Amino acid sequence: MIQSVIQQELVSKKFLPFAVPDIDEDDIAAVIGSMRSGWITTGPKTKEFEEKFAAYLGGNVEAIAVNSATSGLHLALEACGVKPGDEVIVPTLTFTATAEVVCYLGAHPVFTDCDPNNLNIDINQIESKITSKTRAIIIVHFGGLPCDMDKILAIAKQYNLRVIEDAAHTLPSKINNVLIGQHDSDAIVYSFYATKTITTGEGGMVVTKNPEIAKRCKIMRLHGISRDAFDRYVSTSPSWYYEVVAPGYKYNLSDMASSLGISQLAKVDLFHKKRSSMAKRYIEELGDLPLRLPPNVKNPVTDVHSWHLFVINILVESGVARDEFILRMSKAGIGTSVHFIPLHIQPYWKEQYNLQSGDFPNAMHYYSGAVSLPLYTKMTDDDQSRVIETIRNILT
Repeated sequence: MIQSVIQQELVSKKFLPFAVPDIDEDDIAAVIGSMRSGWITTGPKTKEFEEKFAAYLGGNVEAIAVNSATSGLHLALEACGVKPGDEVIVPTLTFTATAEVVCYLGAHPVFTDCDPNNLNIDINQIESKITSKTRAIIIVHFGGLPCDMDKILAIAKQYNLRVIEDAAHTLPSKINNVLIGQHDSDAIVYSFYATKTITTGEGGMVVTKNPEIAKRCKIMRLHGISRDAFDRYVSTSPSWYYEVVAPGYKYNLSDMASSLGISQLAKVDLFHKKRSSMAKRYIEELGDLPLRLPPNVKNPVTDVHSWHLFVINILVESGVARDEFILRMSKAGIGTSVHFIPLHIQPYWKEQYNLQSGDFPNAMHYYSGAVSLPLYTKMTDDDQSRVIETIRNILT
């Protein structure tokens, strides 16, 4: 009877979504200002966003704004010289974009299991995946927990491989006091999708210390044209001439999106403080339940988790299957998600590369109980209390 009353009370409340972007009046004013300026496509605000993003990371990198992290990964691979027939090592526990960009270039993704202790790519399996065709490794900092970049870069150096970081989850993660974006990877790619730690609606950023990679990404993001359209259009002297030096893409970011990005970037540390506080509360108040909490950083003094995601694992001893848990959360008016359905069981990848679930036991074990809980900066303390209360009701 008590359980029924609690469930009815929760259902009567407004639905709490899994994620909502944190847009305030300053963000809105920034976009309106860009619209009123008359320059709404790639222009001065995009340059400013790139400069401020690079400065936030430490200033010794170059940042290239693009219309999505997927675009950024594609540009990075192309700039690194990946060609048809090449192989690129990727994790199976990621969104499909990480692997699909490899196919854009006629190359082949080589899927690798996750480490059960941190859910990032299993570093101990990387060397076994390397062949004479391997050209690069794409790693993903799952949920915002940084990979051990020193070990990954050491392997890459030994085998002369390129390293691209899918950093869609990681602003502002650190490992060993080094901000993700400051390691010697060939390229680091961020996402500013609506659910990420900062947003431009749709958008991304390629970061690199390599001037040749930066130059190539700039050319290829806008039709392979040898100079920025912005520079041509604002020049005070005739400068209409340009050259197409490669068959490029249409991957540029607009000034309206960049204006939002500049405003959001100014709040990234404030946002992170709120996310970290919420993650700490989840850990403290859910720790006695039959579930596995998400992996955290090994050293809280030198490492930083961005807490883009808060992923729990429903244990078998709870007596509640993962899908049933999600259904009951939904009936209580709370949105959840699953990050991610491993790529090796997705129809296209499974059939194209003849992938077997038995080859990825860690990812399969994780996936069987994985649930991502709501964690975003617009959540109130009462919202989080409601999530915690509902979970306790379901699992006890």
